Amino acid sequence: MTSRQTTANVRGTLPFRARIAPRFGYGAETHTTHLEGHTAVFRSPSLTLALTATAPLESDGLDVWSHFKLREGESNVFALDHIGDDVPARSCPRAEAQEQAEATVRFWRRWLAGSRYHGRWREMVNRSALLLKLLTYAPTGAIVAAPTTSLPEQIGGERNWDYRYVWVRDAAFCVYAMLRLGFTSEAEAFMGFISQRGILRGTGESGPLQIMYGIDGRTELPEHELAHLEGYLGSAPVRVGNAATGQLQLDIYGALIDSIYLYDKWGQPISSDRWDEVGAVVDWLCEHWDQPDEGVWETRAGRRNFVYSRLMCWVALERAMRMANHRGLPADLPRWRASRDAIYRQIMRRGWSAGRGAFVQGLDDHVLDASLLMMPMAKFISPTDPKWLSTLDALTTDLVSDSLVYRYDPTASPDGLHGPEGTFSICSFWYVEALARAGRLEEARLAFEKMLTYANHLGLFAEEIGPTGEQLGNFPQAFTHLSLISAAFNLDRALG
Repeated sequence: MTSRQTTANVRGTLPFRARIAPRFGYGAETHTTHLEGHTAVFRSPSLTLALTATAPLESDGLDVWSHFKLREGESNVFALDHIGDDVPARSCPRAEAQEQAEATVRFWRRWLAGSRYHGRWREMVNRSALLLKLLTYAPTGAIVAAPTTSLPEQIGGERNWDYRYVWVRDAAFCVYAMLRLGFTSEAEAFMGFISQRGILRGTGESGPLQIMYGIDGRTELPEHELAHLEGYLGSAPVRVGNAATGQLQLDIYGALIDSIYLYDKWGQPISSDRWDEVGAVVDWLCEHWDQPDEGVWETRAGRRNFVYSRLMCWVALERAMRMANHRGLPADLPRWRASRDAIYRQIMRRGWSAGRGAFVQGLDDHVLDASLLMMPMAKFISPTDPKWLSTLDALTTDLVSDSLVYRYDPTASPDGLHGPEGTFSICSFWYVEALARAGRLEEARLAFEKMLTYANHLGLFAEEIGPTGEQLGNFPQAFTHLSLISAAFNLDRALG
């Protein structure tokens, strides 16, 4: 595998400095560096890398650097290869690098040309689509939540997690976004990941599904801390692995089955084998939906009866019933219907707080939670239902700050962690969509366009936005970008 970097000057004469400082095993392994001419080889116990360059190289025995000048039209190429004992380092001629760069541009332009979105915010939607594609591991079709670990949700805080895994929820939501854009092959690739690795046939303590997997389908993702690293801006701990793997999060069943339903509708009809797997999962859910779990936000303060988890269990049953009816597939429909209706009644009776005039975070609770912005999007309730409009007003009052949305108030609903966090960007885009569906179009457009101003110079978002507009959490984040796509689609449609 080769990574190439081309440095080119388009005007005048400029000096450049390049430094290559690899660290192996998260900085815990030592390595040697051997420099010969325009090639440097970095060797560690676990990995060997070779750097070749068209510019002169220098080394201190650990790192490598290059100082050079480029006149207008000149360029230098740096290529980093993973090599083995029998795989020599390759050269990096400028012509080959230029050809590969042009081929890369052609590929991505051709891919983006397949998008069905041609609305007002095409550039930002395209950037988001590119990111979701780049978060996909091509050999298996797995989609990771983010490519980084332990970038903090609060500078100096402990809310630092490893997101380099395949969350069922996040990946399923990515499938929604890809199908909306017309990219069915990416959706099919993820469906292949689910089927080929037997993910719907799991037998773990938390049910057929666990909440996340490795990109190769691994189920063991033990969490440990790298004590020798101080973390980004002193934000320790730095974690590898994720202890939330064993949590019970019942909402993932709704997310995944909804994505299967949408792929059956907009991609390829569901196969008989996959339907058998879906049916077994739904039968399991009929027995297990009415129990506490850790919820969509993966709290570490014990299990609770989260309304969002009930909502997505309802989605799982409702979408499975739609597929069965549409395709004439075998199913225990009376049982599924009874469970679906029981969930609906429970949410309407115990998930609604008359005192708050809103749907709330947990059954018989009074705390608000931005995950409930999904209620009209999941088609559980009309976006103009009086109870929903009252909920939207309550969320606006309690959790919205200048169009940015907090997940919940951790002082009112302790989550087992210390310190505050930023506003949660997926919730901010959900808020845009909820406003648009409620007919509050000017508010929705203002909130959406203000959110776009928080992107970096490449149009990318992290998980959260801090009090001074800084990006917080792992970066870039699939959750944020898939919700941007959905909000843009629905707001465009509402604006006409």
